[in-house]
Amino acid sequence: MSQIIKSIKPHFEKVVTPLVYVFDKFNISPNMLTLTGLFITAIGSYFIFTKQFFTAGIILTIGAVFDAIDGALARKTNKTTKFGAFLDSTVDRVADFIPLLALAYYFRNDDVFFFITMGAILFSFLVSYTRARAEGLGLDCKVGIFERPERLIILIAALITGYLEIGVLLIFLGALWTTFERIFYVLKISSKD
Repeated sequence: MSQIIKSIKPHFEKVVTPLVYVFDKFNISPNMLTLTGLFITAIGSYFIFTKQFFTAGIILTIGAVFDAIDGALARKTNKTTKFGAFLDSTVDRVADFIPLLALAYYFRNDDVFFFITMGAILFSFLVSYTRARAEGLGLDCKVGIFERPERLIILIAALITGYLEIGVLLIFLGALWTTFERIFYVLKISSKD
């Protein structure tokens, strides 16, 4: 998690605390919120597919809120589990993919932006994979400023404003930069062994 998101997170969790208590009162599990967020993201992606970009941006925002609240609910209600963390990370990859896939389809007749969008998909996955693989090797790899929240904010802003080309280009470049930043960081710290 980037420093920007780390600084925002406590304020966000404070704002959503009443909603967290409502979900807890109705016995809604964090995993249910995770899956609901994915379902909402899929609906938002459908609106990208139908070229209703502003609506897609609003719906993706709602999906992102559900995705963000699941962790807050798990922590506030002491329902954190290894499976929940695994499910959340797995669902995040799907939720990263489907809106960008819809944008790739939108750009299907524009070779340049089709491949930029495909690159955004690839490097978005690699940002997560490089950290997970490093941690699997026992290395701490929390470097990089262009993680999932930043990519999602840019995607939503691009959809709402209609600046789709700028949005996918920024996602591609930011994810590319963060991927290589992590590769070189792991190279540096692993060479000390």
